[in-house]
Amino acid sequence: MIEVCASGKLFVAGEYAVVEAGYPAVIVAVDRHVTVRLDRAEGAGSIASDQYGRMPVVWRRDGDRVVLDHDSRPFDYVLAAIDVVERFAAEQGRTLGFYDITISSELDDSSGRKFGLGSSAAVTAATVRALDLFYELGLPTERLLKLALLATVQVNPMGSGGDVAASLYGGWIRYAALDRDWLRAAIAAGGSGTTPLTDLLDADWPGLSVRRLPMPQSMRLVVGWTGVPASTTRLVEAMQSRKGAAESHYPDFLAASRECVDALSDAIERDDAPAAKAEIRRARGLLTSLARAAGVDIETPALRTLCETAESVGAAAKSSGAGGGDCGIVLVDADTDLEPMLRDWELSDVRHLSLRVQPPREPRP
Repeated sequence: MIEVCASGKLFVAGEYAVVEAGYPAVIVAVDRHVTVRLDRAEGAGSIASDQYGRMPVVWRRDGDRVVLDHDSRPFDYVLAAIDVVERFAAEQGRTLGFYDITISSELDDSSGRKFGLGSSAAVTAATVRALDLFYELGLPTERLLKLALLATVQVNPMGSGGDVAASLYGGWIRYAALDRDWLRAAIAAGGSGTTPLTDLLDADWPGLSVRRLPMPQSMRLVVGWTGVPASTTRLVEAMQSRKGAAESHYPDFLAASRECVDALSDAIERDDAPAAKAEIRRARGLLTSLARAAGVDIETPALRTLCETAESVGAAAKSSGAGGGDCGIVLVDADTDLEPMLRDWELSDVRHLSLRVQPPREPRP
């Protein structure tokens, strides 16, 4: 049996700007995971997940194509990951096999509500890693990321891919998004038979970069959950469709977001807590201005309460990811007493999530 875990993630700064090619975000991996178990099978395979509480879905092959016996929608990301990795494996001369996939997740609560920790990205990353082991490909992390991004854009063309990168790399990262228009053109060329997947993975992907950041020692990250799930895809699509309403503001937002993320990255590398907290406050202000200009609700009343109570103990806080619900993040000095903040959170129905930053994975050469 092959067993692979992939971390959930939280965006710290750079949201919305990171969907534009080359614009960066700071993201952390957290110590809650999606686990993918893969067992070799004969004649047919199956996919099962504790998130859907149903019998396994059986899959077979029609030539090199995986075909499910039933509705595949709950497993779109898994199937996309299978499709991409197996196409690459076939190019490497591997014989395609059958396997049973079992998925378990720690990225939601006992009632099944998602915390907004990137379960789709984590299951994609874990499936790609598991199949890399199954087919004995031995791919470095950079290539695993490219395969996972190719799978992700099949299902969600608007995604930045930062959540996938965090799941694969662990720790703190500075991530900049690839040029999706370039990737779509490259995929189309591959579909016409002119660009093998192997060549695509060898290419430099415009805009894409991942830089590992050190684990800060003088500060810690604290996470609160508002109890209201939010759809990142819906909010990003809404922002993209309305950014024309903020056209005069949007280029300034992108430039300021890049400056903020770069300053935050530098502060983390210096372990400079005051400077890092100042950039978190700056990032919050940038999102507030963008939301107002575009008419999109990013910071809900619950997230505003979360941030204001954090400020009362000298911490800096903001919404994480697309906002509209889900989580807020707090950056605080390591020795700060958080009890007053946590009491206020409890009174405001904000739930403290006992999360830690997942240490970085050792990079594969």
